[in-house]
Amino acid sequence: MFEQVVDPVGGSLALSALVAAVPLLTLFVLLGALKVKAWLAGLISLAVAIVLAIVAFRMPVGQSLLSASEGAAFGFFPILWIVINAIWVYNLTVATGHFDVLRRSFEKVSPDQRIQAIIIAFCFGALLEALAGFGTPVAISVVMLMALGFQPMKAAAVALIANTAPVAFGALATPIVTLATVTSGVSDDARLTVDTLGAMAGRQTPILAAFVPLVLVFVVDGKRGLKDTWLEALVAGVSFGVAQFVAANYISVPLTDIIAALVAAAAVVAVVRMRKATYEPV
Repeated sequence: MFEQVVDPVGGSLALSALVAAVPLLTLFVLLGALKVKAWLAGLISLAVAIVLAIVAFRMPVGQSLLSASEGAAFGFFPILWIVINAIWVYNLTVATGHFDVLRRSFEKVSPDQRIQAIIIAFCFGALLEALAGFGTPVAISVVMLMALGFQPMKAAAVALIANTAPVAFGALATPIVTLATVTSGVSDDARLTVDTLGAMAGRQTPILAAFVPLVLVFVVDGKRGLKDTWLEALVAGVSFGVAQFVAANYISVPLTDIIAALVAAAAVVAVVRMRKATYEPV
């Protein structure tokens, strides 16, 4: 049975790591520099990875091909399957007009673009990340933000920044599931399960989540944005982080972002309505 050696290239761990990174660098060069189509770039990078596994890491040919086929199967089920269904649902909502209804509903919560960035990019984007992941929340959030008047570059920046908080539990915690699968395959430690790894991630990501909405309002409106909407941003971040921690440790790892997104959205809407009631004359 094949046993992986971590430093097969010249007995050097650093050199072996550089060689292992070649397929990934190949993908980046093909996509970014040479503008090769994604499917072709992926196949070429896969071929490079197989050759290096056989030549540099001395992996048997049969096992190399089996690992590639297993990776392709895992890439389709559940990853690509989730994305396909998410895109289908999105196209369905656009075709039926319900996407515009959803956008107007978000707009009615507050006409303030800083609040819209929190609700759409952070809360709704986190929900999309939880259900679909893999770029879907960024793409849909950007479209919605642009429809509300955001400049394209600012909309893209806001959506990408917002996606840093929920991405660890994206697509029903697929990254955590993958991590558990990989680590359990190379270690006999019984603690390397989805629940344990998810719980540990749920103790780290809430720290980041607490600050992300503050960064969003700063990107949208600078220091004035922080001064005017710090309360909504702080409530969104803290409520999301607390819900992430509770869900990941005590409820369900796959449902972590779904719970956190809904809790954060409800908290932000409640704060916005309270502030409106406070400032509007009776």
